[in-house]
Amino acid sequence: MRRTNAVDAADPAICQQIATGMKRALPIVLGYVPIGFAYGVLAGKSGISEANALLMSLIVFAGSAQFIAVGLFASGTGPAAVIVTTFVVNLRHLLMAASLAPHMSAWKKKYLSFFAFELTDETFALHSTRVSILNQCRPEALALNVAAQASWVAGTILGLFAAELIGDVKPLGLDYALAAMFIGLLVGQCDSIIKIVTAILGGGIATVLFLAGFQQFHIIIATVIAATAGLGVEQWIKK
Repeated sequence: MRRTNAVDAADPAICQQIATGMKRALPIVLGYVPIGFAYGVLAGKSGISEANALLMSLIVFAGSAQFIAVGLFASGTGPAAVIVTTFVVNLRHLLMAASLAPHMSAWKKKYLSFFAFELTDETFALHSTRVSILNQCRPEALALNVAAQASWVAGTILGLFAAELIGDVKPLGLDYALAAMFIGLLVGQCDSIIKIVTAILGGGIATVLFLAGFQQFHIIIATVIAATAGLGVEQWIKK
């Protein structure tokens, strides 16, 4: 009887946390629906089946990586290049998860796994604002992530349906969604001269390699070279 009363007493608090998490996710939802729509349209036009396009949003759930995969598949790039490119792009998730992990020590592994699966740049930004209470607000954090992915999946479904009605995506500018997303991510991270120079260096190297014929691995090579150079300069300045 005491156990039942304890659970009943906890339910309102849990429901309140879930509602708070969904409310906090609203800005992300407003952004994910149109971007997910763009992904759905581009995926439908690239030759990927609707089932696989939807599964990518359900299983992969990595906006930039999904846009990259669609673009590479459409250009006839081999599976190895697709896998390596998306892997490098998503390496930043290791750093984001590592920064939050110390504040989630009370979470069970099954909840941590689910949380990590749905972690994105945008949800990470929101979780970082309440990082000190992550141990106490697990339902809120999970609800925020679920709401974000649900909006992305909804946008994908709408885009897949619209792909059949849209003849040419170029006038709509949907093919620019990937570039716009990366520009947004890049600008947010360029908070020092070294990072700005590194970004310009990476873009320059990628362009040169692309013109030289390295059209499959030019981004990976440029990223490694520029990031290594930037890190070396930063370490040299600190010393």
